Amino acid sequence: MIDLRLLRESPERVRQTLARRGPGFDGPVDVVLQLDDNRRTLLKQTEKLKADRNKASEEVARLKRAGEDANELIAELKGVSDAIKELDQEVRGIESELEEHLLRLPNLPLDDVPQGDASANEVVRTWGEVPKFAFQPVPHWEIGERLGLFDLARGARVSGSGFPLFTGDGAKLVRALISLMLDLHTEEHGYFEVAPPYLVTAETARGTGQLPTLADDMYVTGDGLYLIPTAEVPVTNLHRDEVLAASDLPRAYVAYTPCFRREAGAAGKDTRGLIRVHQFDKVELVRFVTADSSAAEHEKLLGHAEAVLRLLGIPYRVVLLATGDLGFASAKTYDLEVWASGVGTWLEASSATTYTDFQARRANIRYRPRPNAKPDFVHTLNASGVALPRTLIALLENNQQADGSVRLPEALVPYFGKEHLTARARA
Repeated sequence: MIDLRLLRESPERVRQTLARRGPGFDGPVDVVLQLDDNRRTLLKQTEKLKADRNKASEEVARLKRAGEDANELIAELKGVSDAIKELDQEVRGIESELEEHLLRLPNLPLDDVPQGDASANEVVRTWGEVPKFAFQPVPHWEIGERLGLFDLARGARVSGSGFPLFTGDGAKLVRALISLMLDLHTEEHGYFEVAPPYLVTAETARGTGQLPTLADDMYVTGDGLYLIPTAEVPVTNLHRDEVLAASDLPRAYVAYTPCFRREAGAAGKDTRGLIRVHQFDKVELVRFVTADSSAAEHEKLLGHAEAVLRLLGIPYRVVLLATGDLGFASAKTYDLEVWASGVGTWLEASSATTYTDFQARRANIRYRPRPNAKPDFVHTLNASGVALPRTLIALLENNQQADGSVRLPEALVPYFGKEHLTARARA
């Protein structure tokens, strides 16, 4: 969440920065400031009453020692105590309302983020050559059907639309890609691998900014646990309510998990094939860093995600998202978009994001810059390193051959066991 002290001391700066996201984002600032002012006023009243009560208590003690009647003063003391209880209750109510409004304020975009909607996104660089074919390339759903890589109809029969079923070489290819990415990030990029839970509490989801604003996009169980939309949620919360030492930073984790998203606001979009699904696999990178290293760490993180696509030989472009296209908790995001020849478009396969101290404030993740120093909030960053199935889409569509087979990139062969995907019998 946004630093309340910053809101209090520089409200106009916060309004202007939030307004860069688009109309209406700066509106709640006034509500927050009014609630904060009411809370501070009540706290001052409470403090005065407590001081008066202390003085009166001392006077009661003096009267009793002197053998004098203190009943009238004792009655007054009870009235003061009752007033303090009422004020304390009122303060708790205001603090609860204040927190609710703070939780709904998005992060402040960094100054170098371009302003505007998605049309203002900036292509920072591209890598690789878009493949050319001597034949008309076909989309991945035709390739998958022909080679028996997935069975979308049976997946829909089991769980509903948007829950793909990978079969045969398709299932093996998913496993090979995940293993390649985990090995790359742990052995070459220095990440520590974890296998986190796939269900989290509401408190955990609040810590990374999924709740309350993105509740409609999450699957929730009957006992109040949420299916994770990304491993970022449980992994970032590994250090919730902890104070790390400066020597612990940067700290880097990598995790493979399935991800579950209802995508309530995207109904009817990209319904064919694997472009937009409710369950997908992803290898996630999460970094905990200091504020002064945050910008450089963001670029490093982006490079780690890019390394996967380069290893797989997939043409991609790095896109800096504009303020109107940022996620709720993001301060700055790069998207990695892969070229998919069969559908003829760029598809997002990764996002590399810095949240500054926004998530750390919500989850109370701090570090001590030096022994005995006052703890400060860490900066959190994460990136897909990378996500399936759009990476899989690009692999299939860009590497399809005239004979209907698919050539696999050299780096993947040791994990998959052969160089080509060819037609096999289906279940």
